Amino acid sequence: MPITFERSWSDSDIEQYRDTVVRFIDDHMQPDDEAARQRGHVGHELWRRAGEAGLLCTDIPEEWGGAGGDFRHEAVFYEEMSRRSLTGMNASVHSIVAHYLLNHGTEAQKPRYLPRMARGELVGAIAMTEPGTGSDLQGIRTRAERTERDGRKGYLINGAKTFISNGFLAGLVLVVAKTDPAQGAKGTSILIVDTQDCPGFRVGRLLDKMGLKAQDTSELFFDDVWVGEEQLLGGREGQGFFQLMADLPYERLIIGVTALAAMEGAYEATLAYVRDRKAFGQPIADFQNTKFKLAEIATEIQVGRAFIDRCVERLVRGELDTATASMAKLWGSEAQGRVVDACVQLFGGYGYMNEYLVARLYTDARIQRIYGGTSEIMKEVISRAM
Repeated sequence: MPITFERSWSDSDIEQYRDTVVRFIDDHMQPDDEAARQRGHVGHELWRRAGEAGLLCTDIPEEWGGAGGDFRHEAVFYEEMSRRSLTGMNASVHSIVAHYLLNHGTEAQKPRYLPRMARGELVGAIAMTEPGTGSDLQGIRTRAERTERDGRKGYLINGAKTFISNGFLAGLVLVVAKTDPAQGAKGTSILIVDTQDCPGFRVGRLLDKMGLKAQDTSELFFDDVWVGEEQLLGGREGQGFFQLMADLPYERLIIGVTALAAMEGAYEATLAYVRDRKAFGQPIADFQNTKFKLAEIATEIQVGRAFIDRCVERLVRGELDTATASMAKLWGSEAQGRVVDACVQLFGGYGYMNEYLVARLYTDARIQRIYGGTSEIMKEVISRAM
């Protein structure tokens, strides 16, 4: 009986939805992926098509324009993209931005942005990282100073951000800035910036990355960007750090989910390859080394599936804590690196060629141990909970 990796959180409705996701990917994402990797972004049209198909903001309530589902629906979309190394559409960051608005936005901010994000009319990004700061968000230098313009109260934003996913296509950017530098973390706030026709806002170069070639990762510059006080997320200053920390379990579990799906994609591609490829007169799959390596990989995926699935179930119930989510992110990203590397080795020289899925999975995997909090930061978070 073939080894299968079944999800404990799935059901017939979820699998029916998965069929819809796979059809969309096959029809609209896969054919353009190579071109998207060449130009460095997937374009706005794909986002709008995904919105029309009901694939965006699926766990946002219907009253705010979402599909009214739960995290399982989001996970399906992330999984099916990740297992194919279709990393150009960063729907996870888009969804994270939507959740900041849902969980912390004012009653005026939610209807203004969430329905358009669900329709794919507005691509979301969050601007945290700066050229001089990575994981240490307390060290950010971007300032948002209180000021008035034409009798309206608001903020003047100045600063630079880098490594911003969806930065090139973003119509909405949540900017993490200091509103009171003297207060440290308590002086951090998040400002909502509409990028269209926004004086002082500028998108820098599309960054040339080792992997994630189809994903638009950019530098963003804010030079005297003025926003009204109604653009302060939640309507209160000094809440930025709390808002960032509150959604960490959601963000980190996404990385665990995508890591496991990429491992499954690499395993399936490798299994098919070794059965077809011959050396010394027999399929590579018949060699003991190949069989033992695939057995190790299958076991690691199966064990990981049990843990990640439990985390998904706990998140859906509202019970997933930051330490456990950090474990999912840490284990998932580290295991992904090990598994995909082993798969490349079984492919031999062909595994180094970008025309093969396993090569793209390999280069796309490395960032998983860095963004969303490095593996070292995850260990620190977990150790504090001991």
